[in-house]
Amino acid sequence: MLPDIPVFAFPKKCRKRLQSTARLWYESVVAKLSRRTFSASLLSAPLLLRGQSTSSASRVKIDTERTIGQIDPKLYGNFIEHLGRCIEGGVFEEGSSLSDAQGFRKDVMEAVRNLDVGLLRWPGGNFSSNYNWRDGIGPRDKRPKRLEMAWHTIEDNRFGTHEFLTYTGMLGIEPYICANLGTGDWVEAQRWVEYCNFAGDTATTRMRKANGREEPWKVKYWGLGNEMDGPWQMGHRTAEDYGKFALEAAKLMKWTDPDIKLIAAGSSNFNPRADWTGWNRTVLEYLKEHVDYLSLHTYVGNPHNDYDEFLTSSIELADRIETAAGIIRAALAGAPPNRRIYIAFDEWNVWYRARGAAKESGRNILEEHYNLEDALVVATMLNTFVNHANVVKIANLAQLVNVIAPIFTNETGLYLQTIYYPLQLFAANSHGTALELFVDCPTYTSKAPGNVPYIDASATLQDGTLVVNVVNRHRDQDVDVAIELEDKQFSGSYQVATVNGPDIKAENNFGVTKVKSSPGSVETNGKMLHYRFPAHSYTMLKGKIA
Repeated sequence: MLPDIPVFAFPKKCRKRLQSTARLWYESVVAKLSRRTFSASLLSAPLLLRGQSTSSASRVKIDTERTIGQIDPKLYGNFIEHLGRCIEGGVFEEGSSLSDAQGFRKDVMEAVRNLDVGLLRWPGGNFSSNYNWRDGIGPRDKRPKRLEMAWHTIEDNRFGTHEFLTYTGMLGIEPYICANLGTGDWVEAQRWVEYCNFAGDTATTRMRKANGREEPWKVKYWGLGNEMDGPWQMGHRTAEDYGKFALEAAKLMKWTDPDIKLIAAGSSNFNPRADWTGWNRTVLEYLKEHVDYLSLHTYVGNPHNDYDEFLTSSIELADRIETAAGIIRAALAGAPPNRRIYIAFDEWNVWYRARGAAKESGRNILEEHYNLEDALVVATMLNTFVNHANVVKIANLAQLVNVIAPIFTNETGLYLQTIYYPLQLFAANSHGTALELFVDCPTYTSKAPGNVPYIDASATLQDGTLVVNVVNRHRDQDVDVAIELEDKQFSGSYQVATVNGPDIKAENNFGVTKVKSSPGSVETNGKMLHYRFPAHSYTMLKGKIA
């Protein structure tokens, strides 16, 4: 029997149509179901309803006068460490037919060049906390081999300061050196700055010239150690001890070159028992007059194979950014109005499969193979950085090649992992001013606070060119979105680039590219642009406004 249909809440003219539709559905579907299959359909109803909700009108409203801040090109940085096959066998492979005379892999260089890397961090990472830069200078064949205790290998030091700065110079990338404040001391850090940046005649600069470099490189960005809040770190200290120690190093380094920018080792330890906010407050009490950035690190993953939860990773990222920004503002209370300390997310990525003690020792380690859902998470994290461009000025995806990386090599070639494509699109296109958006779309529930919007977006404006980045988190359904300009008009055809694949677990490999960026276009008219964003996708729209 057809159950009573509660239509009294609807207008009279709709009631007969509703009752007729319901009766047809009941007779053709429900009446034919067994008790077991009917129960199963009831259990699936919430998912069905959630999917259907995406047919509701979704809107992204843009007012070009509502701005967040200027996007720093260093937001699209990267990172290489003496870890696994990142440097040796990745960016640097002496004797390979794919390498140039200096040992740099030419195919890797081309892939890196196409990423538009804004800043490259080196030599670590955990490696930096036991690295003596003097071991990596001079004739390669005379450099000492050292026991490498971060990743439990032998370091031959054939890639050192000169090789790193030659590499960044060839690619036109801003270099960033992380000093050893673990087992190293103040003088060691100061003399590394002197070796790289000082133009005068000293024993240290004579050593640089003897090694083939007459003029200083003028390296601008220097890190005051790596993850010093982590018990896993060589030279781990309390926040107070690190603050005192880093203060003296900062003074000596800036006295050597007042033009350098210093990055303090902020929070990397977000374990439940760690006081990450307390660490940042204490460190800034000591360093607030000397540093320019506070470093934060974050890695995310999907160990429970829960797609919807994994796609909320950027929500926690945004919360950490806003909390750290508040701590910085409090630390600078009473400082001169022009005094600024920005956030440097100088390690971030998806990392969980190739993780754990047994997977973090030796040469072929931390070699994640990424899929489409990883690429979507990377895109949402890039959206988050753009949406906090007023305070996040540096972000370095870790790492560049082979080790949790967008580029993967073997002896005969390389392929581009899924996460390469969103990073490439953002770095090549999303510049200028970050715009504040109003997003109204269907949502779903998760462990994250509040409802999670299916549409995650950012927008940038530079010289009349608008870029809109959209991730459709929905696993199964397209989402129709009306993008509305409040104070301008769309002008002409818009370029479209979509990163997607056959399913969320699709991976790339040598000779197989299941996930990539696919080009397209869409015509615009007036103040409104309508676009259907495919399920489980990242899409970039780019064009002119008038």
